[in-house]
Amino acid sequence: MSERIGTLPAPPARTASSRALTADAASIAHQLAVVIERLDSTDEAAAGTVEFLRSWAARARLEAPAAPRAAEDRPPLDSLAALLGLGRVERQLLLLAGLAEEHEGLAGTLRSLHPLGEPRPTVGLAALLLAETGVDRAELRRLLGEGPAIRHGALRIGGTAGLFERSLLLADQLWEALHGVDAVPPGLRPIDLGPAPVGLDGWLTDELVRRASRVIRDRDAATVVISAAEERIATGRCAALLARVGARPFAIRVGPGDPMQETVRQALVHAAVRDAVPVLVVRAGPADREPGGVTIGDLPGPLVLCAAAGAVRLDGRGPLLALPATPVADDQRRLAWRAMLAGIDDATARTLAARLPLDPAWVATVAGDVRVAQQEPTVSSALAALRRRTGAALPPGVELISPAVPWQRLVLPDEAGFQLRDAVARLSHQGTVLEDWQMRKTARARRGARLLLTGLPGTGKSLAAEALATAAETDLLRVDLSKIVSKWLGESEKNLAAVFDAAERTQSVLLLDEADVLFGTRTEISDAQDRYANLETAYLLQRVETFDGLLVLTTNLRHNVDAAFLRRMDFVVDVPLPDEPARRGLWSLHLPAAHVAAEVDLDVLARMYPVPGGWIRNAALTAAFAAAGAGDAIHQHHLIAAVRREYAKAALPFPGEPPRRRDEH
Repeated sequence: MSERIGTLPAPPARTASSRALTADAASIAHQLAVVIERLDSTDEAAAGTVEFLRSWAARARLEAPAAPRAAEDRPPLDSLAALLGLGRVERQLLLLAGLAEEHEGLAGTLRSLHPLGEPRPTVGLAALLLAETGVDRAELRRLLGEGPAIRHGALRIGGTAGLFERSLLLADQLWEALHGVDAVPPGLRPIDLGPAPVGLDGWLTDELVRRASRVIRDRDAATVVISAAEERIATGRCAALLARVGARPFAIRVGPGDPMQETVRQALVHAAVRDAVPVLVVRAGPADREPGGVTIGDLPGPLVLCAAAGAVRLDGRGPLLALPATPVADDQRRLAWRAMLAGIDDATARTLAARLPLDPAWVATVAGDVRVAQQEPTVSSALAALRRRTGAALPPGVELISPAVPWQRLVLPDEAGFQLRDAVARLSHQGTVLEDWQMRKTARARRGARLLLTGLPGTGKSLAAEALATAAETDLLRVDLSKIVSKWLGESEKNLAAVFDAAERTQSVLLLDEADVLFGTRTEISDAQDRYANLETAYLLQRVETFDGLLVLTTNLRHNVDAAFLRRMDFVVDVPLPDEPARRGLWSLHLPAAHVAAEVDLDVLARMYPVPGGWIRNAALTAAFAAAGAGDAIHQHHLIAAVRREYAKAALPFPGEPPRRRDEH
């Protein structure tokens, strides 16, 4: 046993602040000995208690710091008193309430003095103690009724007896925190905000943000609300704001159903002990749950709330500063990428900022993933890291795919191909045009690109969307509109908002196939249903215009699309039926040349059957399976039979078989 004990590490040395707290507690213990001796100096038990208190106080005073306290090493009790505005009497009450937490002998002494046998000091004992320094019971009653220590939750009164028989209690885990131990109440969930992201200098120079900086620096009593769509963005802004003024955060996550006001009280007290700024990161609850409320009228100092819109209800009349997490400029994103990915050049940083218009908080996260994976810092590796982070949380009806369709797979007229390539190029150059050339302001231009692909079924509109995603080196979000559009009022907008948010979060190409279901022409209002349908269309107009990415809409009937949507499209690309040379190229593209019989005449097939590319693909696949089942190569009759089947599926008359060549007789 002795050998095992000998291997235990030595206990850590106590800090000067912890020793100072013990010395302060010793002064209270000595005063308590004086009170007990004066009350009953002849009782033998009382004499033993007095002796213990004096001897313990003498030993504790020996541990007091030898050197004067440095200003920058302010003891936690001093920090708490300064923020809450505690006077000498309330400091003594806190020390008296903490005696039972300081030593088991002190707890036993207090138990012997308590009428209910609790190891706590009573209000009556506090009255006797303070009377020695000239504090009467009326003043004590006032402090325990409305003083800042009680009001802000640092001190509590427990029990149901008369006032002077009730116990004095410290806030949960407060004595440990006063000793410098990083202890928090069980109900609090501390989180680490992380370092301040690079790239927020522009946001920090906003006038409202600068005012919030002064509030936090001067420890003014005010609430600062940082609102953002995502927690990561809000906490990044908070970290940057506090770092700007050299303040430390004490951050707590608050979820739906948590006792919001009690959490605020505990966070304020424990932040004050740590000489930090309390930060509440509020997670929104279900739509049918009322958000928790925070009373902002009685704060001893600054409180920062990081929350989405509607996640918290602010009550009271206290001062409030609301800081939206506005988007940062492109040059700030470049700075963030360069700072987070060491070694990249200006061109790579420019490309990353243009193709991945992420908030600096997300830039830091994605760049960290790229570094950990030891990947080369490129657009592709950054996109892959972003997909790993965000691709799992997709709304219902949305499929995330990683296409591999090169431009060569598309058989399109030259003009259509040029427009598709221009759309991808726009993503790379939007930083230069919108930010450097300031056309975001002069032309009111927006980021991203919006395309409408029109054409008959089977002409390759969905394939073109996959080619766009491949060229953009990103994924494709394909939306099943049957699971998005709802008969219930307001549900479609909510579902679509989740879809657009997912596309922006993953920086994927968003494909809304057969979009005339959503973007149909608005109607005259004849009933409430028409009114809500038009509201849905108006919402989509706004969301399409503000979408920060590559959006692809497809429709078979262009004239069914509302003209307002057409005006908002950057590109309207007609995907026509392929002409004869294009059909010849499609047959060649889809058939495996090594397994096609020599007698197959693709020129005849292209000339005889004016069908869309989707039909050609299906026919080639059907013929291949038929040939494989017969253990043969693909022959002309396999292909003709497959084309006949495509006509039958579409309920169209089959043009007939081509005339046989002489060598086939």
